[in-house]
Amino acid sequence: MKSRLAKAVLSSVVLFGAIIYLSGCATIGMDRAKKTTDTMQALENDYQQASLQIDATNAALRNLVLPTQIDTRKAYNVYTTEVKKMEALGTRLNRHADEMQSQRDAYFEKWETSYDSAEIQELSEQRRVEMRAAYEKIPEASIGVKGALQSYLNDIREIQRYLSNDLTPQGIDSIRPTADRAVKDGDRLQESIKSVLVAIGQVRSGMVQGN
Repeated sequence: MKSRLAKAVLSSVVLFGAIIYLSGCATIGMDRAKKTTDTMQALENDYQQASLQIDATNAALRNLVLPTQIDTRKAYNVYTTEVKKMEALGTRLNRHADEMQSQRDAYFEKWETSYDSAEIQELSEQRRVEMRAAYEKIPEASIGVKGALQSYLNDIREIQRYLSNDLTPQGIDSIRPTADRAVKDGDRLQESIKSVLVAIGQVRSGMVQGN
């Protein structure tokens, strides 16, 4: 009698332990997915804000180099403020992009594909392949964006520094062609950002719904 009771208790303990273990694995997997999607959301927000900030910076630059601009000191101060905002946003965007890359690698490395059921194992592997393929669209869409962003930041920073030494009608006239190119580069950068936002939105949506 005692032997049967002991075996029953032992079986219950083993079963309970297995349930806790599997629940823990599921929780860890969901936590890992949430962490990845949270970082992706932050990166998506950064890109959205970057697009808006490019508008603000370009508008301030165009206003500064207007031939009819009377209060150049005020226009220069506004432009300087927008440049600093753009620089801070660029730094944050690059940090979140690096974090997302690292979390992406960890996410797929630890994707659970070992199941007793061959059918479930096949489904899990298929889902992992699909998600990885979708995820790869982000760096594909991001090709050139990081470099273009850095180039834009360098241009607007250099213009700001140049005018800090020569905020005269002659100085503004001489920098105007460079300013016009910087504005056009900013516009092109915004178009590139749109493709990245589409890719991020698709992947994040797939992770939330499917994993």
